[in-house]
Amino acid sequence: MISIKNISHSFKIGKKGTEETVPVLKDVSMDIPKGEITCIVGKSGSGKSTLLNLISGYIAPTEGTIEINNQTVTNFNEKEWAQFRLEHFGFIFQNFQLIPSLTTYENIELPLTLKGMRKSHRKQKVLEILQTVGLENHRNHYPNELSGGQQQRVSIARALVLNPSIILADEPTGSLDSETERVILSFIQTLNKQYGITFVMITHDEEVSSIAHHKLHLHDGVLRKEGVKNEF
Repeated sequence: MISIKNISHSFKIGKKGTEETVPVLKDVSMDIPKGEITCIVGKSGSGKSTLLNLISGYIAPTEGTIEINNQTVTNFNEKEWAQFRLEHFGFIFQNFQLIPSLTTYENIELPLTLKGMRKSHRKQKVLEILQTVGLENHRNHYPNELSGGQQQRVSIARALVLNPSIILADEPTGSLDSETERVILSFIQTLNKQYGITFVMITHDEEVSSIAHHKLHLHDGVLRKEGVKNEF
């Protein structure tokens, strides 16, 4: 589903004329299979967040190409990327990224509004997703009225609402206690099995990566080894 070929990426730091080039990813190639959970594992500074940003099109690689669903996306412009993300991606963030002034219902509805879906269709879809994540009784709650685990379920619901084929998760349990982490990881496994969604998660946590079918280890921007597939 996602094919990354000879990707390198560098950042420039310092003032113009005296800039220093800092390499972050170095000739990384990998294939992420459809319908499975892949974890990109590495310490802080290993390049895993940069790789996720490259896959989602928020930054462009210095070298190399990325194909998603047999489509080369590397040279997309900003408008093309925005449309592609709406059609293919859902996002889960470590700090939930919920809008505090919106209710659970409204946070989940937001991507549908941005896509231009009619109100009646939005309502039907949001109510379905609320049931899927078990938050029917919290639809009118604001984020500060929810536990961390509930907030992450809202974040997951928002990621699901556009029926994405791929969900990109940035340290999805990083702000949760260990018990809530296990609940959320089990929920991600269930979604993967029931809906066949491809999950790409970045983490430094071995417990998080234990649910993956595949592990990809980054060390100082270099892909070091690929984990063996797990069967659930």
